Amino acid sequence: MHNLKTIRERLDVTQQTLADGIGCTQGNVGHYERGQTLPPDMARKVIDFCAANGLVITFDHVYGSAELPSVVSAEPTTAQA
Repeated sequence: MHNLKTIRERLDVTQQTLADGIGCTQGNVGHYERGQTLPPDMARKVIDFCAANGLVITFDHVYGSAELPSVVSAEPTTAQA
């Protein structure tokens, strides 16, 4: 079992947005969320997509019971004069 739906909801993105980010179709994401096996190579893409969107997770978050961290929003840095 995996936690893809919970991860997607934590990111507050649609199935289509996640699909675009990991290189599959919205239908694939829907199948994964309903229990189809999430292959490790796809899980790696989910981990990378999450990291790029401020959610640092591991395979244990995807497949295990590790508690999901909060999304970290990148604050714009300002140059100091």
